[in-house]
Amino acid sequence: MARIGFGARGTSPIPRTDRLDADLDQRIGLSGFAARRCAALWHDCTVNTPKRVRVQALSERGTVSQLELFFDLVFVFALTRVTDLLADNTSAANVFRSILVLAVLWWSWVGYAWLGNLARADEGIVKVAVFAAMGASFIIALALPEAFDDLPGGLSGPVVFAIGYFVVRAVHISIFWVIGKDEPRFRRTVLRWLPSLAISTTLLLIASQTTGTVQTLLWVGALAGDYLGTVFAGNGWILRSVTHFAERHGLIIIVALGESIVSIGIGVVSLPISWAIIVASLLGLAVSALMWWAYFDVTALAVEHELDKAGGALQIKIARNSYSFAHLPMIVGVIGLSLGLKKVLSYVGDDTEHDLTDALYGVPIFTLFGGVALYIAALVFFKWYAVRTIAVSRVVTIVVLLALIPVAAALPALASLGLLTAVLAVMIAFETTRFAQMRDEIRHHEAH
Repeated sequence: MARIGFGARGTSPIPRTDRLDADLDQRIGLSGFAARRCAALWHDCTVNTPKRVRVQALSERGTVSQLELFFDLVFVFALTRVTDLLADNTSAANVFRSILVLAVLWWSWVGYAWLGNLARADEGIVKVAVFAAMGASFIIALALPEAFDDLPGGLSGPVVFAIGYFVVRAVHISIFWVIGKDEPRFRRTVLRWLPSLAISTTLLLIASQTTGTVQTLLWVGALAGDYLGTVFAGNGWILRSVTHFAERHGLIIIVALGESIVSIGIGVVSLPISWAIIVASLLGLAVSALMWWAYFDVTALAVEHELDKAGGALQIKIARNSYSFAHLPMIVGVIGLSLGLKKVLSYVGDDTEHDLTDALYGVPIFTLFGGVALYIAALVFFKWYAVRTIAVSRVVTIVVLLALIPVAAALPALASLGLLTAVLAVMIAFETTRFAQMRDEIRHHEAH
């Protein structure tokens, strides 16, 4: 039986009609419902002559599939594990190691964001690959607390982590190779990218047999191989759907912000409700909401518009630098915020260990304010690279947040959270009123 494909060579087009009759259903080998869904969503279906279709290309207006959202659940779990790893040991060394782990997790996710933009993640062999990657990613998340220091008994945690990462990357690159069978330039790009896989996984395996500074430096080298390898591979990548790509990254920001909300609840899960907990929880939720506003209200729309308008190498550069690269510090910033919120809630809720006058100090207060500052800085770069404009109000906000860290460290934990909320609220209020006309034009344009 013939199967449906999109844009494949040697195929014959079937024009879209408002009503697909039984004869058309029989020709394409689908039920009436499936045929109507195909016509409604993709407009230009094609019949692929081979009996077995292995890959189905994403349409130009394709969106994120349900399987990709399911895939993200593993990333949600991994982010929770990173936050827990940070909370267990708030030393500067552990924070740096946690960032390295997060960078590895992020690069695992990024590969499948690009993959899902090339081919439908819920069809054919790509579906199998996504499920395989989910399994390997879940193992990585389970081994995450042992990524650097192996616990007594059982398998070697660092080795399991490194092998899991290799499987995730190997599956991804293998499917890239299959997808690129009719795209020589794309395949050449994949070949140039291949050494980064060998470098990163080899260094992680070597790091699993070391400790201390040497181990940390090997991790840095592995990540440098991955990230720089992507740049050196060139701009021969393919972006089929701007809508899908922008939506995919927007959804992962929501996932990360969701982790900050979860951290609020976890911080007081076993404590009796009190007014202090209610106020701190609402302030924490407000911070997350304001960060959501900073990304989605205008910035994401403006960058997506520029990505859509760009073409060729410029479009790939924007996709790589504004999305694949710039979203990592956003995620790191949100995880830093999550740690700070978790600590604030434990301070204000647990009166056996702290009272309401106790100040948040050390790494937690730095990640609370510094995490939000990093998130905003990444947003500034995110927009600047695509649109070539710098939001001065956000640069000022970054400076203010960093300058307020010593002040916040001298205030009660609840007051420091209130101060953070106030700074973000002022920034958003200023931008909403000062640039009201521009904001309306961008949002009105996108709505139509």
